[in-house]
Amino acid sequence: QVHLVEFGGGLVQAGGSLRLSCAASGRSFSRNAMGWFRQAPGKEREFVADISRNGDITYYANSVKGRFTISRDNARDTVYLQMNSLKPEDTAVYYCASRSGPGWGRASEYDYWGQGTQVTVSS
Repeated sequence: QVHLVEFGGGLVQAGGSLRLSCAASGRSFSRNAMGWFRQAPGKEREFVADISRNGDITYYANSVKGRFTISRDNARDTVYLQMNSLKPEDTAVYYCASRSGPGWGRASEYDYWGQGTQVTVSS
């Protein structure tokens, strides 16, 4: 069992930055890859970013590539999402998730999910 809690959401103007954090407890954090997803109102949950167990491999959705950076600190059992140059279309609830399977980017490959944190970008 892994328990995930996201922090850092809020309201920001377009062009601004936010840093999301996701703290993990339970099963050893460093054993699992981690990902961020988001869900906007009326839309399906979509993949944002993924990071390997030791942080050496990352993947990003095309929509956030070059603007968002995923990182992790295994000593602190925490994964981060640095979001720069935010756009109104980035507005969504952001979720972190733990992945034990090989298929990054597919929600079905992620075993445990946080409760989500709201990010709102005003124009």
